[in-house]
Amino acid sequence: MNSRKDKVVAMGEIMLRLTPPDYTRIDQAGSFLANYGGGEANVIVSLSHLGHNTYFVSKLPPNQLGDGAIDHLRSHGVKTDYVVRGSSNMGIYFLESGFGGRPGRVIYNRKHSAITRINEAELDFDEIFHDASWFHLSGITLALSWRTRSVAVTALK
Repeated sequence: MNSRKDKVVAMGEIMLRLTPPDYTRIDQAGSFLANYGGGEANVIVSLSHLGHNTYFVSKLPPNQLGDGAIDHLRSHGVKTDYVVRGSSNMGIYFLESGFGGRPGRVIYNRKHSAITRINEAELDFDEIFHDASWFHLSGITLALSWRTRSVAVTALK
């Protein structure tokens, strides 16, 4: 018997997050710590930790950066069956942690990322949503490109 809760599906972009160590400013950084994140990815990871049967829908480049993002999701129990591979770029964001009175900063570099080139023909929506009880999507995904918006609207139908 499966002790996992209902099937939950999220669609969005998982990005490479680069953070300078020790509260260093981005423009003064000699190195960066690498991790993965993104609104929908963070939500689906959290739901997996709460015991839900989680799936992520996205598009990633077929290279080591894409492999790392998939490994990250899987390490948190998120199934990546519906992550398609293609294109050459992965969204990246730089996160500068605030310190004292200095606020944190985020710089996004995600134009032309793989997910902005996703299309409906790459996904089997009947399979993705079979037995799914919840679908998580944010407005960020809708704003990335007309393709992501079109795929999201199709998914919602």
